[in-house]
Amino acid sequence: MFGIGELTILLLVIVAVLAVKRLPDLVRSAGKAARILKSEKQAMKDEDGGPDRSAPRVIRGETTGRDIP
Repeated sequence: MFGIGELTILLLVIVAVLAVKRLPDLVRSAGKAARILKSEKQAMKDEDGGPDRSAPRVIRGETTGRDIP
């Protein structure tokens, strides 16, 4: 009657039809998770202190209070 391939395609179509309502929410939450992971990775990298740890960190718009020659 139906082979494995046809049943798999049928199952995927059914899941796609039922998941259409939730798809934007799933994509949005995946994007948020990716941003969180990226920021956590950067924070861990900053904590570890790379080879340039003694160099001052420059943040645009802020002054350090010391005179630059």
